[in-house]
Amino acid sequence: MATAVETLEKLERRITLTVPLAEVNEEVEKRLKVRARSAKFPGFRPGKAPLKMVAAQFGAMVESEVLNDKVGRAFGTVTAENNLRVAGFPRIEPKADEQVDGALVFQATFEVYPEVKLGDLSGVEVEKSVALVTDAEIDKTIDILRRQRVHYHTKGEAGEHGDGGPDASAQNGDRVTIDFVGKIDGVEFSGGKGENFPFLLGEGQMLKEFEEAVVGLKQGESKTFPLTFPEDYHGKEVAGKKAEFTITLKKVEWAHMPDIDSHFAETLGVPGGDMQKMRDDIRANLEREVGSRVKAKTKTSVLDALAKVAELEVPKALLEQDSERLAEFMRQDMRQRGMQVADLPITPDMFAEQADRRVRIGLIMSELVKANTLQATGEQVRAWIEDFAKAYENPDQVVKHYLSDRNRLADVEAMVVEENVVNYVLSKAKVAEKQVPFDELMNG
Repeated sequence: MATAVETLEKLERRITLTVPLAEVNEEVEKRLKVRARSAKFPGFRPGKAPLKMVAAQFGAMVESEVLNDKVGRAFGTVTAENNLRVAGFPRIEPKADEQVDGALVFQATFEVYPEVKLGDLSGVEVEKSVALVTDAEIDKTIDILRRQRVHYHTKGEAGEHGDGGPDASAQNGDRVTIDFVGKIDGVEFSGGKGENFPFLLGEGQMLKEFEEAVVGLKQGESKTFPLTFPEDYHGKEVAGKKAEFTITLKKVEWAHMPDIDSHFAETLGVPGGDMQKMRDDIRANLEREVGSRVKAKTKTSVLDALAKVAELEVPKALLEQDSERLAEFMRQDMRQRGMQVADLPITPDMFAEQADRRVRIGLIMSELVKANTLQATGEQVRAWIEDFAKAYENPDQVVKHYLSDRNRLADVEAMVVEENVVNYVLSKAKVAEKQVPFDELMNG
């Protein structure tokens, strides 16, 4: 039994539930008899102990289980009869101050999902990102692939690829190995000393003054120079202080990058070293990546616009759940990185703003999907998987793997639904195309 649904504030509701005590006692006795069939007690064969002994040991636990079941079922019946969509979990408490003959009384307080008012999508302004893949981007990618396959030779030593030229001094682009020691006010400081320390000159791996001091040195030469640490230097104990470093150059190695030829193409997995196929493959991969990134930017623009045009109250229960979920994601990520989570104050309130956006957009999208039949179809899901699989060596195996895994399929369905929502909004809204520079897109 239940009282009428009481509206407390905005989305919050309350109902009073009564559970007949006779029904509880009957169910408790039934469950205890079932448990007694296999219960083990000293001095008795399994299932032969008196019911009173079983009740003494398990009665409280079984009664709690029965109450939870009865109250939960009653709550579900009332919310279903009143067409209430419960957001989050209800808070159910016994009402000791209210008595009903032969019944236990509980009070359930909960939130419901809000009404979402979408407004007129025809007035929404959305940016649709576009980007081109030209020969220049392909050349730049090939250069990056070359640099990833670079190998080093000692300057001045003749070898298969030469000796690095007549200048044996350290220059930007070289890999150098040094010994160094730093002092502040004549005293060595923690982290200011190293032996056989390698780094690439000109890559910004060291402070600018440090790299400039190495340039021009030859193997075996030493140099002493001043260096002032930046005020925002990560080592707080030396930040803003002036030090004196002495360095000794142990080794200078020049970089040899592979030639762009059929052998290079073969190292990229191109059969027969076909140079044109190499460029075609790189173009296809870049276009696939660019397509994914412009879709993501466009989706962000669409979701931002929806968040502004829609009117709704966000259930506190959903905000709390998502904030805790985001906090737990960060804790798990830090644990995987080997960090001590206990030393960091990671609390749900840190993610309140992010959770509000996520929940708000989720509710808006759910309403759009329901109102406009934007659910993912089987054909769309398969098409998404087949397109995704093209990036792999054995696409058929990837497709088979996804189709046989219910969890992966659910993830794909969710992404297809998002695409359906984005495309629907783009078909209704005021769309302005925005050309995004390739480098900005890939580095964003």
